[in-house]
Amino acid sequence: MTRIHPQAIVDPAARLADDVEVGPWTWIGPDVEIGAGTVIGPHVVLKGPTTIGEGNRIFQFSSVGEDCQDKKYAGEPTRLVIGDFNVIREGCTLHRGTIQDQGVTQIGSYNLLMAYVHVGHDCIVGDHCILANNAAIAGHVHVGSGAILGGFTTVHQFCRLGAWSMSAANSAVFKDIPAYVMVGGNPASAHGMNFEGMRRRGYSPELVTALRRAYKQVYRQGLTLQEALKSLEASAQEHPEIALYRDSILASTRGITR
Repeated sequence: MTRIHPQAIVDPAARLADDVEVGPWTWIGPDVEIGAGTVIGPHVVLKGPTTIGEGNRIFQFSSVGEDCQDKKYAGEPTRLVIGDFNVIREGCTLHRGTIQDQGVTQIGSYNLLMAYVHVGHDCIVGDHCILANNAAIAGHVHVGSGAILGGFTTVHQFCRLGAWSMSAANSAVFKDIPAYVMVGGNPASAHGMNFEGMRRRGYSPELVTALRRAYKQVYRQGLTLQEALKSLEASAQEHPEIALYRDSILASTRGITR
């Protein structure tokens, strides 16, 4: 049975699974769909069109599915889609998309968005990401699965953050970050790869060594980017992880963080 606090306001057109919990003073508008096992805390605003999957937990004072802050936005019925088993902590702001892009902001599954995180319009966030307190990603940013953004990281619009990349606290990211690469500073610059994270995920010593070599080919050997990418072709065929790293560089449109 759905457990809606008597002091919550839920529009009759909203679609909530049978066991969704809704705390007091929360407002849920029409065109909102919430999957089974999701818990919505007190003082949350949910605006649609928004679809939220199963097993999510949204803490107090978050604003989910609100109109975006793009000045070109004129009230079009754009969407926010959130996957399963995410934790969205206090005061997060997650905005819907714009028709200038695909019209949808997407957040995958098993992510942790710590307090006061902002996800701008048309962003795509993968799975198993961590966005620490006050991290903010501007419109059209793509965040690959497993990425970690340190507290107070800010990301310029249209940037792409590769899978398993990582930013230090207070980083200002203006260019794309390749997969696995760690950055820090304002403006952010590359400081190696997240090798400790690789070990925790069970990467073999041989694979970690190969990824370290791949990083040096791009960042430390004085090669042009085209030369470095060419030198990675053979190892990319041998290791899918190096192929992911190489492909994330090839996909860059803003240039990579150096």
